[in-house]
Amino acid sequence: MGNATSTRETFFAPEPADARDFYNFIEAHAEANTSRRGPLFVLSGAEAADRVEIPSEIFEVLVKAADAMCHGMAVTVTPRSNTLTTQQAAELLGVTRPTLVRFLDAGRIPFEKPGTHRRVKLEDILAFKEIRKVEQYAALASLGAPDDEDPHSALQRMKKAHSVAGRRRR
Repeated sequence: MGNATSTRETFFAPEPADARDFYNFIEAHAEANTSRRGPLFVLSGAEAADRVEIPSEIFEVLVKAADAMCHGMAVTVTPRSNTLTTQQAAELLGVTRPTLVRFLDAGRIPFEKPGTHRRVKLEDILAFKEIRKVEQYAALASLGAPDDEDPHSALQRMKKAHSVAGRRRR
């Protein structure tokens, strides 16, 4: 497994029955083994002694990929370093690099500066992403329900705003 395997690749869903058999197998064993350590899964080769246990981190990736494929979705695997540049971190968060730098300078995300460039740990970016999502949902919830205002007074307020805007245009 050389450098060729560390590129971004997209895998398309196989026939639904093929992926569903795999996912159903995993699901059945997970339900049957809830009281003890997770089920032991192995990868086997052509020879009987040619077996290796699948580590839990790899197993989780396989389960999530199989679940997505069962629902007809494609799966993209993008290898990432555990340390990201500010541009990579910004892309992962869906913000601009200057916005990310403001988060870093404000102390919202820890970073290292081994030389002249900042480096951010992937786990810190993912944690910040989750915190930010919670903050955004809380902000939306604080806006209140649409029925907080009396519809009649809301209509009067909108009519007034409309007439003010009309006068400004003239």
